[in-house]
Amino acid sequence: MKKLLLFIIITLTSIILSNTAFATYKFVVPQKPGGGTTVWAEIVSKELEKFLGEDIELVLIPGARDIPGFNEFHNNLQFDDKTIMVSHGGNGVSFLQEEVDYDYREYDSVGLMNLNIIVGKPKNENVDNPTIGACSGCVPEAIAITLLMCGPGKSVDEYISCFKDKVSWVSGMSTAERRLAFKRGELNVTRENPAAYRKHVASNDNAEVWFHHGLLEAITGFHLDDPNFPGKQLETLFKEKWGEEPKGEFYDTYKLVKSFRDGLQKALWIKKDSPYKNKIVTALDRMSADPASRKVFKEKVGNYQWRVGTYGDIQRNKLMTFITEPALKNLVKFNKEALGLASVYKPSLVWKKS
Repeated sequence: MKKLLLFIIITLTSIILSNTAFATYKFVVPQKPGGGTTVWAEIVSKELEKFLGEDIELVLIPGARDIPGFNEFHNNLQFDDKTIMVSHGGNGVSFLQEEVDYDYREYDSVGLMNLNIIVGKPKNENVDNPTIGACSGCVPEAIAITLLMCGPGKSVDEYISCFKDKVSWVSGMSTAERRLAFKRGELNVTRENPAAYRKHVASNDNAEVWFHHGLLEAITGFHLDDPNFPGKQLETLFKEKWGEEPKGEFYDTYKLVKSFRDGLQKALWIKKDSPYKNKIVTALDRMSADPASRKVFKEKVGNYQWRVGTYGDIQRNKLMTFITEPALKNLVKFNKEALGLASVYKPSLVWKKS
């Protein structure tokens, strides 16, 4: 009996020690299994472990519009030195227009991928009457389509009126339903992140790229063409159609919301005084430069750059300068009056030049 008890104690101790060793670092992901950010976090954690030399555990906290997970990190989980938040573009849009607890300015960037959203359409068709499935993260697409359809030189009220006249914004569809509706021809516009576009749209012989939003250049604040989908940037198509570059307050609103959504589409955050930050940043830097890891990301996501450590902070700081009072107020106005989305104006976010 004593030998049996001793065996049980040794076995339980081994299990406890094994589990403790496994849960060295935690990635908090604000989604359920199978979500786009969850899949991305799985890829990153697997590659990063090779250079970190320690295990990473994924902690999934799903909820409405993926806000609860980030709020939980902000309020409780960030105080653990080895806990890292995995945020995505929808969190960036919510930060601008909803009451949330989290605030990007209060954490350090470990790193981020500078990504994009790709908008597809039926092959060889002109989209004169766009029909797109609604989603809270689709606000940049709605504004971009409005610019393309309605042209330059209009007031925000005129753009809202034009959107209602020319664009069908179909509510109540899940992501899977939107994808199926596009394949069936019930929608003539679809939008996906680069990895999902490769999987769900590029394989469709009856679809092609309509436009994309470009890649943020953090130092200048300009958006560059996406080398994975060259020649299809929104600004390029706008000039081809209307003979001039897009500009004005409504365009500034588009630049604001697309930049927060895409510039923070896949980002890693840690509390500012974590003693493990430099170790994680160093490992991420090595991973992002490693040919084998780069090949994995290129195959799964596309050829997109990592911005690691301080470079991620620079990108976050540049994004904050885009939050002008007119751009933010017009975003709230367009959300409410054109899209029917709950949206609040948050004057505390408006950037003040020092």
